[in-house]
Amino acid sequence: MAKSKKKKKKQTRELVILIILIFISAGLITAMFTLYAQRKKQAGQSADITIPRRPEETETAPAEVYEIPPETMPEIIAETEAPPDENLLLAEQIMQDMTLEEKIYQMFIVTPEALVDNAVTTVIQTGNMTKQALEDKPVGGIVYFSKNLENETQASTMISDAQAHVQSVNHHIGLWIAVDEEGGTVARVADSLGTTAYEDMAAYGDRNDKDEVFMMGTGIASDISQFGFNLDFAPVADVYIDPNNELQDRIFSDDPAIVSDMVTAMVQGLQDSGQVSATLKHFPGLGAENGNTHEDASAYIERTYEELDTVDFVPFRSGIEAGADFVMVGHQTMSCAEDDLPSDLSKTVITDWLRDNLQFSGIVITDAHNMNTITENYSSGEAALLAFQAGADIVLMPSSLTEAVQTVYDAVENGELSEERINESVRRILTAKAKHHLL
Repeated sequence: MAKSKKKKKKQTRELVILIILIFISAGLITAMFTLYAQRKKQAGQSADITIPRRPEETETAPAEVYEIPPETMPEIIAETEAPPDENLLLAEQIMQDMTLEEKIYQMFIVTPEALVDNAVTTVIQTGNMTKQALEDKPVGGIVYFSKNLENETQASTMISDAQAHVQSVNHHIGLWIAVDEEGGTVARVADSLGTTAYEDMAAYGDRNDKDEVFMMGTGIASDISQFGFNLDFAPVADVYIDPNNELQDRIFSDDPAIVSDMVTAMVQGLQDSGQVSATLKHFPGLGAENGNTHEDASAYIERTYEELDTVDFVPFRSGIEAGADFVMVGHQTMSCAEDDLPSDLSKTVITDWLRDNLQFSGIVITDAHNMNTITENYSSGEAALLAFQAGADIVLMPSSLTEAVQTVYDAVENGELSEERINESVRRILTAKAKHHLL
């Protein structure tokens, strides 16, 4: 009996101790959770604990609002912005070490003959004369024609030698290696080197098959990039309007919607590999022309802005939305620009229409400045200066590279053209080159 009472007392004592331990543990756990919640709150974060509230508290308690002072908004926005463009940063870094003259040369693409002051009738190799010229006149690029392309080995060697040389001197800036390879009538590489031949663009417009045109674009890019070309002056984005226009079957269609679809597919195909840049041409539209900008002293097109906006601009908008790297502006004078200037010398056309209205942020290049509509009316220097003042980034094939560069250089020195206008274009050019691994 005594033993039984003793055993009962022991069990009671153990039960009391167990209850006390449970209360202590519960208290510690509660304290830990409370401390955790306080620390989360102090860090500006909500605690991972939901404390239920009575219905009346939930309904009547006002929401806690924290207003961000306006002066702190820029800092907060800056913290959430995308990281800086590495290509742009590289371009800016290189520009800091460039002279004004070097920057101006980047704004020209010339033939290999013009580069050596036409001392050679036809350039078919990158010899010592060309290499020295590339050091003295570090142009942005070279455009080759059929006469420069004899066979696959020769073409590849000539281009790779030029590219290798410039990337060993003058800030290691690579070249745009350009060609007119539209397919059909205009196909310098296919005609000279036997790559894939394509029909005229009008045939593709008739079939209106976007997949077919995309495949043509990828095929052309593959064909020309194997030799080192990285810039194609294609596709033609003009709409067939006047039957006397100089482009004829180089145009996809007289229907702007069909031209838009074909241009979009071609741009996407050409740029699909990332090795070739496409060029929309000939802004603001050459399809309503009745003449020839290669041969005539002028090419005047009577057109309202509404007509341009609803017809001629439609394919250019599509090509820009598709990501075309370049837009080529033609020499046609547009009545509604009201400045009596070739389009590639017109600020209305390049800055107001192309940059502002169509929101094109890529590279604007002129059509060739050795064509009659330019040479019959302007010197090389005058034309180049007007083009850059209008907002162009690159002048293609001036009659005299030396005169053009000197005129632009003098204009910056005397305040007629700001160096920031030069920097704006060079920044755009070098950023695009960085994307193509040319820096």
